[in-house]
Amino acid sequence: MRLPTWLNQHVAALRALLVLTALLGLAYPLTLVAVGQLPGLSGRADGSLLTADGRVVGSALIGQSFTDMDGNPVPRYFQPRPSAAGNGYEPTATAASNLGPESVVDTLSAEPDGAAESLLTQVCSRSKAVGDLEDVDGRRPYCTLDGVGAVLAVFRSDGLTGPIIRVVSVNQTAPATPFVGTYEGVPVELAQPGEDYLAQGGLIIPVRGDAPADPVVPADAVTASGSGLDPHISPEYARIQVTRVARERGADPAAVRRLVATHTTGRALGFMGAPGVNVLALNLALDRELPTR
Repeated sequence: MRLPTWLNQHVAALRALLVLTALLGLAYPLTLVAVGQLPGLSGRADGSLLTADGRVVGSALIGQSFTDMDGNPVPRYFQPRPSAAGNGYEPTATAASNLGPESVVDTLSAEPDGAAESLLTQVCSRSKAVGDLEDVDGRRPYCTLDGVGAVLAVFRSDGLTGPIIRVVSVNQTAPATPFVGTYEGVPVELAQPGEDYLAQGGLIIPVRGDAPADPVVPADAVTASGSGLDPHISPEYARIQVTRVARERGADPAAVRRLVATHTTGRALGFMGAPGVNVLALNLALDRELPTR
């Protein structure tokens, strides 16, 4: 008996559904799981987990913070790069800040929930914090000494032309002191929360200042990765942390540098990316080989 055309079409569709489900929904995933358990691949497939004293403490593929209950860096450990993923290194909230080079003006508000730091101020505050922690020069171009973006809103009598009549340091509020006292002879004011100086006609001017062109604090110490989960820091960032870590552990700085070198990986395939230091693996090695005295 010949089936109607419409029924033949439904039977064919059902067969295709069953075959594709068996191939792509069962055979293919199970094959990948089996391949992932081959020697040399099983560690990565299982999450590249790292253990200490018999318990899992993290993954070599995901960064984590080394801070105390108040969020302050624990001095005996190397510190990772900043993270914009949730409250920091949250795998379920992986993300970048989505702020770009034109983000130089903070949103100032009397209410904490209404305030937001520009990318420039985030970089400046992080650089100052790293400089203070490591006892190095934390200054950067376009940053004030108190760790915010050095940005002025300049008002002229005829909009974009005419004499300057008013200047505001848009990222500084009371009780701070303006990072420059005057601009072209006009006294610099502190910003007021809630004011939009760009909308009021101010010309936004970042001021470079006298910071070195090549900052001591490297870029990865003050910027988050695209994923917010990067477990690595640059060898340069690790290098400026050696003195502090060695001092806190009562260890020879040369021994700490050797561990840093051991946990430094080169460029992928010799030419892609940049060398990096896995912070979690390095800190575990420190606890194992150079425990705090």
